[in-house]
Amino acid sequence: MSTLYNDAKLQTPYFIVDEALLTHNLEILADVKRRADCKILLAQKAFSMYHFYPLISRYLDGTCASGLHEALLAHEHFKGENHVFSPAFTQKEMPQLLEICDHFVFNSFSQWQRFRGQMSGKSCGIRVNPEFSTQEGTIYNPCAPNSRLGVTLAEFRDDLLDGIDGLHFHTLCQQDAEDLLVTWEAFEAAFGRFIPRMKWLNFGGGHHITKKGYNIELLINLIKDIKSQYNVEIYLEPGEAIAIDTGFLVAEVVDILRNEMDIAILDTSAACHMPDVLEMPYRPYITDSGKAGEKPHTYRLGGPSCLAGDIIGDYSFEKPLNIGDRLIFTDMAIYSMVKTNTFNGIKLPDIAVRKIDGKIELVKQFGYQDFKARL
Repeated sequence: MSTLYNDAKLQTPYFIVDEALLTHNLEILADVKRRADCKILLAQKAFSMYHFYPLISRYLDGTCASGLHEALLAHEHFKGENHVFSPAFTQKEMPQLLEICDHFVFNSFSQWQRFRGQMSGKSCGIRVNPEFSTQEGTIYNPCAPNSRLGVTLAEFRDDLLDGIDGLHFHTLCQQDAEDLLVTWEAFEAAFGRFIPRMKWLNFGGGHHITKKGYNIELLINLIKDIKSQYNVEIYLEPGEAIAIDTGFLVAEVVDILRNEMDIAILDTSAACHMPDVLEMPYRPYITDSGKAGEKPHTYRLGGPSCLAGDIIGDYSFEKPLNIGDRLIFTDMAIYSMVKTNTFNGIKLPDIAVRKIDGKIELVKQFGYQDFKARL
């Protein structure tokens, strides 16, 4: 794998996305679409590499945006439906959104009442909170206590449903179809009596459809059963499933020091280039590496920022690391690119693609002006 993505002509750090791997995921999603007779949208919050939007648009039905800028990106580069949701739309952004979006999902009936008079020709929905979750923790759980996301049954206004075409729920995060099934049962128990008044249902994101072992048959059969019972269009809006296991981050060892253990300083930063390592937290995999102590040579890998906690993790290798060695982090297409920042003025990683024919092409390069322009 190292030889596939380590291109000496590219300056580290850089992200690189493999077009063949991305196409493989898209073919799985297209098959689900066809067999389940549903629609699938790209959740841009996870993967906004618009270089690939023309490719993705050949397989999926459109995109979902979390606000104006994502909606504009889709409008400019993606052919298909343009859905938008926000915890709270503002009047200053609404004129532009009305020009480019065809589906609006409102987070409250207060928002619906405020903007419903401007929604002529648009398909509108309400996000609901089924108050049921299959995940642990709170930071990624929209159904955590006192959540600001979605309308609970106690606050639901069936007297304000005129003009509402759909109901939307999003509770999953990196989960399988079994989790969707029990979530659907909770949603149906709470809101099922309103479904006959709807044209569509949106099951949100978090569906790990392209992950090995995902129960695709259960997903397809569930969607078919729901469509048969309620005669509604079904939308899924996965983010990770589009680009999971398709991208890599290539970094270089800049220095090696010792403080009771060997420490390697890289030119990539957990804080700046893969903040989920600190936020979730999680331990990204590096090709040909092991856990601490698993292989002969163990290092703590740290970033170049001044943040004391800019630590990627402890890894072991068969051979000692040397200054100038390159390390390849896997599964870096999703969330990492959209969450990068320029703390300390650290350079953003360039973005490259490995094309179907194996050729590597640099598609985006960053420098000082990208840091300066934000301030």
